[in-house]
Amino acid sequence: MTVLAVRAPVAWLGRGRLVEDAAIVLEGGRIAFAGPARELAVTAAGERGRETLSGHPAPPEPDQEVRVDGFVIPGVVDRHVHIGLSDPGAVLGAWVTAVRDLGWPPEVVFPLADASETPSFNGPLIRAVGPMITCRAGYPTRSGWAPAGTGREVNGPDEAARAAREILSRSGVGVVKVALNVDAGPTLSDAELVAICDAAHQADAIVTAHCQGKGQVERALGAGVDELAHSPWTDRLSEDTIQGLARRLRIVSTLDIHSFGRETPELRMATENLSRFIQAGGRVVYGTDLGNGPIPPGIHPGEAWHLHRAGLSAEQVLEALTFRPLAPGEPADLVALGRSPLEDLTAFQHVRLVIRGGRRFR
Repeated sequence: MTVLAVRAPVAWLGRGRLVEDAAIVLEGGRIAFAGPARELAVTAAGERGRETLSGHPAPPEPDQEVRVDGFVIPGVVDRHVHIGLSDPGAVLGAWVTAVRDLGWPPEVVFPLADASETPSFNGPLIRAVGPMITCRAGYPTRSGWAPAGTGREVNGPDEAARAAREILSRSGVGVVKVALNVDAGPTLSDAELVAICDAAHQADAIVTAHCQGKGQVERALGAGVDELAHSPWTDRLSEDTIQGLARRLRIVSTLDIHSFGRETPELRMATENLSRFIQAGGRVVYGTDLGNGPIPPGIHPGEAWHLHRAGLSAEQVLEALTFRPLAPGEPADLVALGRSPLEDLTAFQHVRLVIRGGRRFR
């Protein structure tokens, strides 16, 4: 088993952990050490049985070392994609190490997610929720972009709860998605929505919702939804709703799907709602809705900029883009940038190295 050490002038290991002269040691798809390189020196010359200064077991002696003149961060995760409308190789090639697919036919996306676990897979780690749960003739079952099976139609609370349990048992990711798009047709009833949330929560899973149209965010909040798959863009949310959202759930950003480099009414509304949510203490995570229009695969600097404009600090943008810290036992995923995104968000356009599962891809 190859042990790889990555050395860099600076690394951001996670919130509040900025390390100079950093070393990250990777072993068997996991991180064995992440911290100042001087800690490794303590365990050199036959002292490998000792602990590092941070209290973790000392890592094994590296077989290889890569020195990168850059700024290292944990692997980047896009929490809203439709990978069937993109190329997995292009996603990893453009520096995203993991994605969460939020709606695709299960017979297609679940085998792809399984394949992404193998060492030979040329693409990011894929987690997939399978089909969105919707009502009869509800979104996305009549949408031109969605292949048959992207939506799972239900009729009544019992059937809705059963669908949630079946999807969770097949996906194994602990997330189920519901569609509440009143602009595109009928939506789940309140009783069906509550039944889905109850079934998911009984399985220690969460519910994410596509909310589109007046009143749908409020319905999701009242039913117990845990996450909004998009920053709300169709109407200005009340202050009470914003406060309730900030207390109860998180939002996946997907701001640039309303922009593509232009200022639009939808972008302004989504940014305003998200900004108020952030000010109220709500948590935001990075997602692009890859596959929806000309969203580029991989790290999307435009989405990072929109997040910053909505009120996230540069470090909070980094938190939104990443999932796990660089720490012992965590996945061996990292990205090395040419300069610090804490000083300039255009740094995301200058990637020098990507490692996914301990394997170098650039």
